[in-house]
This record gives sequence, C-alpha cells and structure tokens, in this order.
Amino acid sequence: MPSLLILIPLFGIVILNLPLGKIMKRLAFVFAFAIFVTQIMISITHQPIFWGNELRQMDAFFHVELSIDNLSFVMLLCIGIVSIASLLVTRNTILDRNERFKFINLLIITSMGMSGIVMVTDIFTLYIFLEITAIASFILIAFKKDVYSLEGAFKYMILSAIATVMMLASIALLLLASGSTSFAAIHTALQKTDNNLMIVAIGLFICGLFIKGGLVPFHGWLPDAYSAASPAVSVLLAGIVTKAAGIYTLMRVIISIFGFSANVKALLMVFGTISIIVGAFAAIGQKDFKRMLAYSSISQVGYIVLGFGCATPLGIAGAVFHIFNHAIFKSLLFVNSAAIESRLGTTDMDKMGGLSAKMPVTGATSVIGMLSAAGIPPLAGFWSKLIIVIALWQAGHTAYAAIAVLASILTLAYLLIMQRRVFFGKLGAGLDDTREAMPGITSAAVVLAAIIVGAGVFFPVFYNVIIVPIQEMLVK
Repeated sequence: MPSLLILIPLFGIVILNLPLGKIMKRLAFVFAFAIFVTQIMISITHQPIFWGNELRQMDAFFHVELSIDNLSFVMLLCIGIVSIASLLVTRNTILDRNERFKFINLLIITSMGMSGIVMVTDIFTLYIFLEITAIASFILIAFKKDVYSLEGAFKYMILSAIATVMMLASIALLLLASGSTSFAAIHTALQKTDNNLMIVAIGLFICGLFIKGGLVPFHGWLPDAYSAASPAVSVLLAGIVTKAAGIYTLMRVIISIFGFSANVKALLMVFGTISIIVGAFAAIGQKDFKRMLAYSSISQVGYIVLGFGCATPLGIAGAVFHIFNHAIFKSLLFVNSAAIESRLGTTDMDKMGGLSAKMPVTGATSVIGMLSAAGIPPLAGFWSKLIIVIALWQAGHTAYAAIAVLASILTLAYLLIMQRRVFFGKLGAGLDDTREAMPGITSAAVVLAAIIVGAGVFFPVFYNVIIVPIQEMLVK
C-alpha cells in the first residue's frame, strides 16, 4: 500500500528514538538505507500488489486519499536515489555518532514528507506535507550551527513563511469556492466559476510555490541555504527538496486543479526564462564552488518550468525527465563538492586547482555531471533539454526555444570555468598531500555518474519508461 512509504518511516523514527541505548544509533544508517533502497525498487518495478489508489478513513472528520501515477513514480524514484546519496555523504562528513544519528532522523522525516507530497490528492494535506518537509529542511540547513548556516536557515524560514501565508490564503479561497479541499472538487468548482477572486487564489498558490522552488525573483534564500549547509544537506536540498516541495507541487496543482489557462502558461514561461538567464549569468561570477552550483540549480529549474509552461504533452514529459536528470547530475556535483570540502575544508575555488591529479574519481565524475548539466550528448541532460527545445519549437515558441539553446552555451561556459579552476591545470599551493575522498562519497559519485551515462546511452529505454507513459497520462 502506498501509505507504507509514510507509515514505515514514521514508526521507524519512533522506534529509533526509544531509550534502548546505543543499539538504535548503530542501526539508524542501515534502517534509513533499507527504506530508501526499498522505495527505489518499488518505484522501478511498479508492482500492482503494492500500488493503487487508497482511501484510508482516519476518523469521522478526516481522511487521506493517496494516488499514484507516472509522475509520482518518477518523483519517488528521485527521492530514493538522492536520499541514499545524502546518506552516504553523511557517513563520511559527520563523524560524531550522535550528530549523525540526529541527521539521519531528519533525513528520514524529510524523505517521508516528500513522499507524502507526491502521493496526496487533497490540497490541504499537500500543504501539511509541504510544511513537514520545510520544517525538517530549516533544521538541516542550520545543522552546522555556525553563523552562515543559521543565516541561510533564517532566510529560508522567512521566505518559506511568506509562501505559507500565500498558500493558506489560497486554500481558504478555494475551499470557499468548492466546499472541499480535494483536487477533483476544486477543479470542478473552478470550471464552473470564473471570477477575480479565483484568479487571485491561483496566483497566490503559484507564487508561493515559486518561492519554494527558488525561481527568480523569489530565489534570495537559495544560494545562501545551499552554500552554508553541511555537505550532505546541500546534496539533499539541491537534488530533490526544492524540486519536490516547489516544482513538482507546481506541476501537480496545475495539472490536477488549475489547468493551463493562457495567463498561467505565459506566467510559467516568462518566469522560467528569467530564471534560466539570471541563474546562468549569476553562476559565472561566483568564486565559491557551492554558490556556483546553487545558481546553476536556479537556471536548470528554469528549464523545467519553461518546458512545463509549454503545456503540450511532449513539453511536460520533457520537463519531468529534466527533473529526474537534474536530481541526478546536481546531486553528483554537490557530492563532488562534499568530497573536496571534506579534504580541503573549503569550497573557495581560488584555493583549489589541479585536483584531478589527487582526486581522480571526483574529477572524472565531475566532468560527467558538468557535461550532462550543459546538455552535451549523449549524456542524459542532453535528451531532456532537446525534448524541451523540440516541444517549444513545435508549439510555435521559437524565441523561447532559441533562448533555451543559447543558455546551454552559458551553462557550459560557467561549468568549464569551474572545472578549470578546481580540477584542471597546476596543482594549487598546499595541496600536495590531498587524497581522494572517503569510499562512501566516491561510491555515491560513481553510482550517480553511471545513472547519467546509462540514462543517456540507453535513452530509448528511458523514453519508453518515462516519457511515453507521462504523455499518455496527460492525453487521457
């Protein structure tokens, strides 16, 4: 049953925190790893025994309905993969056993919240899981307890609170219009109602999700949160949290509730394009490895929103495929950032150089992640960007298609700058004794790089597994 993806982590958290001595702290890593691997396997196999719509009556006044479709499968798969990457990085970057135990608890809670987000069919329940994810994320960003991480968490908390107010106000208006908070009831009511109040409700909810997703100009919290957080948290945030809490939710509410009006499509395409351009230009001027990757994330999310705003089955499917690709290649790049930070104690690119000679696995996998992010064939990132460009061109949005192609050149430019300053050239001063990262980090990097290469080389398989089912779902 789909609810097990929420109930098992929930009961697991309770059991892990029972006063049973040190045994639970030792089992926490294994328990979390087992949860995430199981989620990946279930998402890949689509076993009908496990999946299916479920209506669970909780009491006389409250019920939760969980629904799984092809979009949900992709997101659950991404959540599992990125959570494992973050878990492996944790093992080699948080050495204190007590601190690691606390982190694993928060990681499980965050994963549970995101799984809830992608399965619910009720807008208020959706909001609850968004807040579970957000609260756990606040704590994770501040986990290092230094001034920079606390500042990053504070900025995220303030802007997230603004997004919360917007979404709650929108939910209240939608409830007044429909008498229910279920996706289907609100959608039916909106079809029958066409007034300015409903336009305000839609606008408020979408703007709240723009903040959660870090789109320009609502991106102020994102670079500070990504760069100030501990390495494992950066992997989780950049890889999946902003995608699940912001971009996926945006897709879900528009597909299932609001629909693609002309204004909604224009809004998505304009903000997506602005985010692509601003994120790319901002990344070029960064000196900190993680801040450059943070601005790169803003730009890549712009591609997802632009493709989704095209509103054709091919464009939406391409956007979903790019969510998957972005989750993998951005997680890989942040894993490599964690590898460097664990050895050098800094992410300042001015203090690096020639690291490929000392950290060959990190250097090689970083090249793969960078080329995929830039959309270089035959890697996975190329195919999702190509689908988005083709969808834009077919829909008559030739200017947007041209911008998407030109922005990929900018992406290649700033990522080549990063590679040159960090991995290529002469070895930086004082780096003679630098060694490759610990096996947990390098194994995560190798697996993520293999997924990128595999998804690119075997793109026809991924096309049939991801793109075609999503197109069919949208046509129906």
